[in-house]
Amino acid sequence: MADSTGLQFTVKVGALPESTFVVAEFALDEGLNRPFNLRLELASAQPDLDFGAVLDQPCELLVWYNGELQRRVCGVVSDFAQGDSGFRRTRYQLLVQPALWRLSLRQNSRIFQAQKPDEILSILLQEHGITDYAFALKNEHAKREYCVQYRETDLDFVNRLAAEEGMFYFHEFEAGKHRIVFADDAAALTAGPELFFNLGNRSLEQGPYVRQFHYREAVRPSDVELKDYSFKTPAYGLSRKKVGVELTHQRDTYQHFDFPGRYKEDPTGKAFAQHRLDALRNDAVAGSGKSNSAALLPGQTFSLTEHPNGSLNTDWQVVHIRHTGLQPQALEEEGGSGPTVYHNEFSVVKASTTWRARIGSPEAPHKPMVDGPQIVTVVGPDGEEIYCDEHGRVKLQFPWDRYGSSNDQSSCWVRVSQGWAGGQYGMMAIPRIGHEVIVSFLEGDPDQPIITGRTFHATNRPPYELPANKTRTVLRTETHQGEGFNELRFEDQAGKEEIYIHGQKDLNVLIENDAAWHIKHDEHRDIDNERVTRIKANDHLTVEGEKRDQIKADYSLTVDASLHQKLGQSLLMEAGSEVHHKAGMKIVMEAGAELTLKVGGSFVKLDASGVTLSGGSIKMNSGGSPGSGSGWGGKAPIQPGNVEVPTPPPATLPAPAIHKSMESMAPLAKPCPAAPPPVPPPPAGGPPAPPPAPPQLAGGPMMPPPPPPVAATGEGKKSAKKWATVEISKADEALRYYSAQGYTLLNNYLRDRPYKQREAIDTLLSRSYLNDEPTSASEFDQAMKAYVADVEAGLAKLPASPDLDFVYRGLALDKPELAALKDQFTGVGNIIVEPGFMSTSPDKAWVNDTLLRIRLPAGHGGRLLGEAAHFKGEAEMLFPTQTRLRVDRVVSSMSGDFDSLLNTIPTSDNASDNRSRIKRLIEVSVL
Repeated sequence: MADSTGLQFTVKVGALPESTFVVAEFALDEGLNRPFNLRLELASAQPDLDFGAVLDQPCELLVWYNGELQRRVCGVVSDFAQGDSGFRRTRYQLLVQPALWRLSLRQNSRIFQAQKPDEILSILLQEHGITDYAFALKNEHAKREYCVQYRETDLDFVNRLAAEEGMFYFHEFEAGKHRIVFADDAAALTAGPELFFNLGNRSLEQGPYVRQFHYREAVRPSDVELKDYSFKTPAYGLSRKKVGVELTHQRDTYQHFDFPGRYKEDPTGKAFAQHRLDALRNDAVAGSGKSNSAALLPGQTFSLTEHPNGSLNTDWQVVHIRHTGLQPQALEEEGGSGPTVYHNEFSVVKASTTWRARIGSPEAPHKPMVDGPQIVTVVGPDGEEIYCDEHGRVKLQFPWDRYGSSNDQSSCWVRVSQGWAGGQYGMMAIPRIGHEVIVSFLEGDPDQPIITGRTFHATNRPPYELPANKTRTVLRTETHQGEGFNELRFEDQAGKEEIYIHGQKDLNVLIENDAAWHIKHDEHRDIDNERVTRIKANDHLTVEGEKRDQIKADYSLTVDASLHQKLGQSLLMEAGSEVHHKAGMKIVMEAGAELTLKVGGSFVKLDASGVTLSGGSIKMNSGGSPGSGSGWGGKAPIQPGNVEVPTPPPATLPAPAIHKSMESMAPLAKPCPAAPPPVPPPPAGGPPAPPPAPPQLAGGPMMPPPPPPVAATGEGKKSAKKWATVEISKADEALRYYSAQGYTLLNNYLRDRPYKQREAIDTLLSRSYLNDEPTSASEFDQAMKAYVADVEAGLAKLPASPDLDFVYRGLALDKPELAALKDQFTGVGNIIVEPGFMSTSPDKAWVNDTLLRIRLPAGHGGRLLGEAAHFKGEAEMLFPTQTRLRVDRVVSSMSGDFDSLLNTIPTSDNASDNRSRIKRLIEVSVL
C-alpha cells in the first residue's frame, strides 16, 4: 500500500504468493554492456522459507506511484540469504540478475568459423536457454573466418565480441520477462521521458524531474590509426585512420596508434578504427545527475528542459544509473516512521553519440592471450593423408576444442613455418594428417595460430630407434597412397660416417652447369636393369691402374669417325670362334719385327729376313675361294629418358607495379579457379586412383638396404591401401559439394538474400560452371541456374525415401527480421513456397523457437542424402526447390496437449531435448 508520497515497491518471486515478501529497500545498478544487479532487502512473515522456491527463480520488482506502474525489473535470483528474525518479520536479502548473468557461470574454449558476430552471440544465448533477444544493427558486420573463445566465461566472450564489433547491449522489460537488445548505433535507442530541471521549488506531483545535473568535458585521444598485416597482401599497409569530432576544446594531436588492429580486410579495419575511437572518447562529453524518475534506464534517451544553462536542454542517453528505494513501513515495528523514498544517480552522454565499450574496461574485457605454444594434431577429411590449400596451410584439432570432430571442419586453415621461404624458392614440408605439431600464436592471439614446429610422440615414432642411432640425422618421407619411403640420412659416428640416400622409385638429377665428383676410395655401382648414358660432347676417361670389363652378352661399339688405340705393350685378343676385320678401302698391318699368320700347322711369317711360308701344300693361282666372316652385326644404343625440367617461375612485374597492385588490393592477374575439394571415397570402393607418375629416367635405383624394423602388429608392415577409380557424375558432385559447403551460397541466391558475389563466382569457376569471369549479370545467372539444375539432378537420382510419415525442421521465427515469415507459418491454411532447397531430419532437434512437423504424402520429392552427402551418416532429407507447404495446425507451448504431442516425435541419440526453447509446433503438409 502506498504511503503519503504515493510511492510503493512490490516484489514477486517465483511461484510464491505476492504477499510472501514486502520490500524494505532496494538498490538497482544497471548500465550499457553489463548485466544489471538488483539488491533487495525484503521482509516476510514466514521465518522458514524454502530456499529452493527462491534461488534461481524469476523475480520481478515493480515501482508504483499513485497506483500507476512506473518501472519494472525482471530477473533471476542469483543469491538468497536469510537475515534477522523479529517478533513478526524475518528479513531476507536477494540479489537479482538478468538471465544473461548465467553466462558468467560457464567458462569454455571453442572455435566458431565462418559466422557473423550476431550468429555467434545467438548461439551462446540459446545454449543458455535465452530466446528473448534482438539485434538492432545498422551497420554490416562481416563474417569472422575464425573466432576463438579461449578460457573465457561465456559472458566475458559475449562482452568482448560485442565490443570488438562496436556493439552495445541493454535490457528491455515486459511483464514477467526481459529482452536483451544488441545495437551498434545510437539510432536504436528508444525515446524516454521529458524531465524538467527542478531548482527545489516543485513537488513530485508536478511530474518527474532532474534535481541535479553536472556537465563535464575531458581531453581524450583525438584520432585513431590501426594497422595490421595479411600474408595475402604483404606489401599493403592495411592502415586505417579515423579523426574525432567535437575537438574544439582540445588539441587534435593526441593520436592513438595500435598494431595489430586485428583485421585482415579494409572494410573491417575502417569499422574497427571507428569503434576504437568511439570507445576511447565515450566520456569526452558527458553528464551526471540525480533524479526521481524511475523510468530512466540504459538504452533510453530523455529530454532535459528548464536548465539555467540552455545548452544543456537537449536529449541525453543513459549509460549508467543507480536506483535506490526505501520503504521503512515494510518492517512494521522494526521500521522507522519515515516516508517511502526513491531517487537515482545517473551518467549520460549526448543522445546522438554512439556509446561503445572501451576494451579493457569491466564492460569489455581484454581478449585472453595464449600463454605459450601448444601441442596440436593435424587433421583432415576421411580418406586423405595430406590435406592443404594453395598456401600450404593445414587444418588442426586443438586439444581444448571439445566441439571439433578431428576433420577438415575443426579449424581454419593454419599457416606452416618452413625452414626457408622466398619468392618461388625455399623449403616445403607439409604436416600430414595425424602429425603432431607445435602451434604458436601471433601476438598471443588465439585467433591467429601458426605452426612453428613438429614433434614425435609415443605412436608417431622417430625413423630409427633411439638412443641406439643417436648419431644419425635423418630426413625420411612416407610414400603417399602407397607403401615405402624416401630418405636422406647422415651418419656421424666416428669411423662410420655416411651419407645415405633411398628413393622409393626414381632419382632425377638436373644440373644446369658442371658436376664434379671426387671419390677418394672405392665406388661401387650395382644396376639391376639397364644403364643408359648419352654424352653430347666428349667423354674422357683416365684409369691409372687396371680396367677390367666383363660383358656376358654382346658388345657393340660404333664410332662414326676413327677409332684410335695405343697400347704401351701388348694387344692380346682371343675369340672363341671368329675374328673378322673388314675395311672399305684397305687394311694395313705393320709390325716392327715380325708378323705371323697361323692356322693349324701352316703359317706365313714376315720378318726382317724375309717371308716364310710353311704348310702341307702351298697353292698359288690354283682355284678355290677365300673364307668369309660373319660381318658387322652390332646394335645402336637406346637413348636415355629425359629429366623432368621444372617450370620456371612466372615472369614478375617490376617492383613498383607489384607494390601498386598490393596497395590497391587488386590481383596482378585474373584469379585462377580454386581446386575442387577432394572427393571422399564411396563405401564400396576407394578414392580416385593417384595421378600418373612424372616422366622418369630409364633405369632403376640402386637397391638400398632395408630400413630398420618398426614395432607394429602382425608382420610389422603397414597394410597396403587399395585404390580404385570411381566415376562421379557432375550432378553427383554438385549434390555432394552442396551438402558440404555450397548450401548457404546457393540458398541465399535462391531466396534473394544477401550473398558474397566474389565467393559465388569463385565457386562457379572452380566447378566449371564458368570458364572465365562473367561479363554480365545474365551470364552469372545462367551459370548459377546450371549449378542449381545439377543439384536437382543429383537429388532426383537418389532412390525414393523409405516410408516416413513425418520429417522435422527447426525455425527461428521470433527473430525480428523473420516477422513476415512468422506470419505466414502461423496462419492455418496458408500455402508457403520454399524457393530454395529445404533440409529436414527424420528426428526432432531442439535448436530453435519453432519446430515444423512436416507430413509426407506419397510421391513427395524429398530424398535421404545418406552416402551421397559429403558428411556420411547424417540423416538428412533434402527437398528440391519450389517445394509447397500447407499450414495445417499451430500448437503453442502454452497448449495443454503440447507436451504429449512432442512425446510422440522420435528423438535420435544425439539430439538435445531442450524443450524450453520451443515456443510452438507447426504441422504442415507437403503438397
